[in-house]
Amino acid sequence: MSAAGKIRTRVAVAPQAHEDMRRLGGSAKDAVGDFVHRLRADRTNRALRITQLRSAGDNGQLSLAVLGGQHMALLLETEENRFTLLAVRYGERAHDQLARLTVAINTVSGAIEVVDQSEVSANVVALREPSGDAGAAAAGEQQADSGRDTSTPVPPVPLFGGHDDAALIRLGVVPTLLPALRNITTDAQFTALLSHNLPELTRDVLLALRGGAEQDHVRRDITRQWEADDIDVVDPHDWVRAARRPVSQVSTDDDAVLGALGEGFDAWRLFLHPEQRRLATTGFKGSAKVTGGPGTGKTVVALHRVRHLVDSLPPGHNRPVLLTTYNTNLAEDLRHRLSQLGGEELLRRVDIKSVDRLAREVVEQAPGIDLGLPLDDEAAMNLWHEVRTETGLVQYDADFLDAEFKHVILAQGCGTRHLYMRLSDRRGRPRITRAERADVWTLVEAYRARLSASRRTTYALIADQAARIEQSHLARAEEQAHYKDELGGLDLIHREASRGMWLTPRYRHVVVDEAQDLSASHWRMLRAMVPRGPNDIFLVGDAHQRIYAHHVILGRLGIETRGRAARRLTLNYRTTREILRSAGGLVTGETFDDLDGGDDSLQGYRSVLTGMAPQFWRAPDWHTEMRAVATLIQERHDNYGTPYRAMAISVPDGTAAAQMAGMLARAPFGIPAVELGRGGVRGDRDAVRIGTMYRFKGLEFQRVFLTSVSDGQIPHQRIEQHRLANPDRYRQEEQRARSLVFVAATRARDELVITWNGRPSRFLPEDAARTARNATTLVSPGGPPSGSAAA
Repeated sequence: MSAAGKIRTRVAVAPQAHEDMRRLGGSAKDAVGDFVHRLRADRTNRALRITQLRSAGDNGQLSLAVLGGQHMALLLETEENRFTLLAVRYGERAHDQLARLTVAINTVSGAIEVVDQSEVSANVVALREPSGDAGAAAAGEQQADSGRDTSTPVPPVPLFGGHDDAALIRLGVVPTLLPALRNITTDAQFTALLSHNLPELTRDVLLALRGGAEQDHVRRDITRQWEADDIDVVDPHDWVRAARRPVSQVSTDDDAVLGALGEGFDAWRLFLHPEQRRLATTGFKGSAKVTGGPGTGKTVVALHRVRHLVDSLPPGHNRPVLLTTYNTNLAEDLRHRLSQLGGEELLRRVDIKSVDRLAREVVEQAPGIDLGLPLDDEAAMNLWHEVRTETGLVQYDADFLDAEFKHVILAQGCGTRHLYMRLSDRRGRPRITRAERADVWTLVEAYRARLSASRRTTYALIADQAARIEQSHLARAEEQAHYKDELGGLDLIHREASRGMWLTPRYRHVVVDEAQDLSASHWRMLRAMVPRGPNDIFLVGDAHQRIYAHHVILGRLGIETRGRAARRLTLNYRTTREILRSAGGLVTGETFDDLDGGDDSLQGYRSVLTGMAPQFWRAPDWHTEMRAVATLIQERHDNYGTPYRAMAISVPDGTAAAQMAGMLARAPFGIPAVELGRGGVRGDRDAVRIGTMYRFKGLEFQRVFLTSVSDGQIPHQRIEQHRLANPDRYRQEEQRARSLVFVAATRARDELVITWNGRPSRFLPEDAARTARNATTLVSPGGPPSGSAAA
C-alpha cells in the first residue's frame, strides 16, 4: 500500500496503562512508544503482532499486542481507526495476566476501568497479619473491653462492612471488586489492594471511607467530581462513547501522549484527576479560589488554568495573562514548569514574575516616584531595633512592630494616626490598648523618617505604593470608558495621549499560586490590574501552609470567591499516608482561615501513596545530631542509591546551615551540600540541599531530614514571653510555628526523618521520645546502620 493510502489510526492511552508504564520503567515507555508510532502510522502493518482476545460488547473489541522485549499490552478497539491502550504487563506471564483482566465502563464517571480480580483475590484477600497470635491478642483485648466472653474468638470484621454493595457502586466503586473487598479485614490487606493500580475513582472512594468520611461527604467531595456531564448519559455498553471521554485517556492529543508516555503524574501529567481538570477548564462569572493541602496539585491546576486561558485568547503578541506567586524562586519554578507544559508558544502570552518584582516594576515605571532601594528582611529588622533604642520604647520587639506595620497599618490603609487609632478590624493580630497604639504610631513615624532620610524603602512599602498607583490608573481608565460611552463610543486619542491614560488595565486574567502568603497590598494591586469580569482572578493556596502573618479577607478587597467559586482539592499525590498522618498531627486542633472570613480544614484530605512511617532520632547535643544526620544521608546514598540532590535538611537558621554543611563535607563523609537561599539553588548539582523551613516552601524531595525539632527551638523559646503578657500573640506565633513544621514535613515524598537534641518539641507525638532511636549508636565506632529499610 502506498504511503498516501495508509490508514492513520488514533491511539489513546488510558490512565491505568500510564501508571503501568511508570511502574515498569523506561523500557516499557520505549516499547509502548515504538508500538504506538507504528500503529498510528499503519494499522495494517503485518509486523504489528495484534491478536483478538474477546468482544467487549456491541461496539468494542479487546485485543492483545506484543510490544517487544517481553512487554505486552491490552487494547480496546471501538471504531475502525481508534484504539485505547488499557494495560501493560511484562514477562513470561504477561499474556495470561492481560487475558484475565476485567474491563468495564463505570456507571458514575463513564470511564473505562480495568481490574485484575483473580490477582486481588490471590495476593490481597489471602494476605494475613504477620502474627496470628498478635491478631488473636488484639481480638481478645477488644472482647475484654466490650465485656464479652473472651474464650470465643471474634471473627474479623470487614473494613468496609458498614457500606452495602449498592451504596459503594453509587459512590463509584467498580462492581467486580466487591467480592474481594468484602474479605478485606486488615489495613495490610487494604494497603496491598491499593498497590494493584485500581481505577482512580474506586481508590479515591475507598481511601476516603477508610479515613472515616461519611458517605454523604464522599458523594459530595469525590463522586460528584467524577460524574459524567449532565448531557452525557452513561451507557455501560457504549464503548465508543466511553473511549472518547477524557477520563478514559491520558490525553486526547496523540503527540502530547507520545511525549509523556511513561512519565509519572508528578512529571507533567497530561491527564488530570477529574476534580483538577474541571477546575482548570471551568468558566467562572468572576474570580475563583482553589484550596487544598500539600501535594494535592494546586500548582498543577494553576498551570493548566493558564494554558486554558491562553488557548481562549484571540490571536496576538501581547501577554494578557499574569502568573504570579510570592517569591522569585517559586516564580522561576513556575516558568520552567509552564515551559514544559506548553513550550515557548505558551510562554509568549504569559507574564510570569513574583508579586514583589511586579510591584517594583509598577513603581519604577510611574513618573515622579523614587522610593529608594529596598532593604532586605534582615536590614529592615535591624532598623526597627535602632528606632526602638532611639525612642526609648524598647518594650515593643522588632518582630511585632514589623508585623503591625505590614499587616495592620499598610494592609488597611492607615495613612494617619487618627485612622490607626480608630481601627477596629485587627483580624490575625493581637489586641493592644489605645496607649500602645500611640506608642506604635510614634515608632512607625520614626521608622519611616529614617527610611526617607537614607533614601531606602521596604518591599512592603513598594507593594503599598504599587497598589495605589494601579488603583489610580484603574479609576482613570474607568472614567475614560464612561466618558467614551457618553459620547457614543468615540476613541478620544488626543485626550488619552495628553493625559497618559490606559484604556484598559494591564491584564485580562490573573492566576496566583501560594495565595495565602500575599499581603493585602498585593491583592489591592492585583485587583486593579485586571478588569472585573469572567475568569478575572484565579488563585490557589492553603492557609495551613501560611508562613507569613498575612491575614486577608478577599471579599473586602474586591475579590469575591464565596459559594461555587470556592473549591477544595483533597487528594495528595506526593506524600505517603504515613507521613501525611504524622504531619497532620502538627496542626490538629488549630483553626485556619479560608482567605474569606471563614474556616478551612483538612477534612477529607487523603493520600494515594503508602510507605514508611516517619523516623525519630534523639541526640544528646547538636554535634552528635549533625553527625547522625550525615551518617543517615551517606547510608541512603551509598546503600540505596538516593541522589544527594533528592535529599534535604531543614535547620533552624543560617548559622546552623553552615555548621551542617561543614559536618557533611568533613571526613569520613565528604558529602556535597548547597544552601537554599532566597533565589533557590542554581543548576542541578548533585548535592544535599540545606535550608530553613521558610526555604522549603514550594519544593519537594525524596527524603527530608528535619533537624533541631527540640524543645525551645520549635517553637522558639522567645514566644514564651508572650504566654501570659499577650496570649493572642502567643497563640498566633505558635500557630505559625506549627505551619512551618507542617510545610517542611510535607515536602517529603518517600521518607521523613525527624531529629532533635535534648528534649523533643511539644509539637511531636506524645510517644516520640519513647519510640525514638538513639543517635549515638550511629556515630560510635562500628555502630550499626539505621536499619530503616529506606529503599
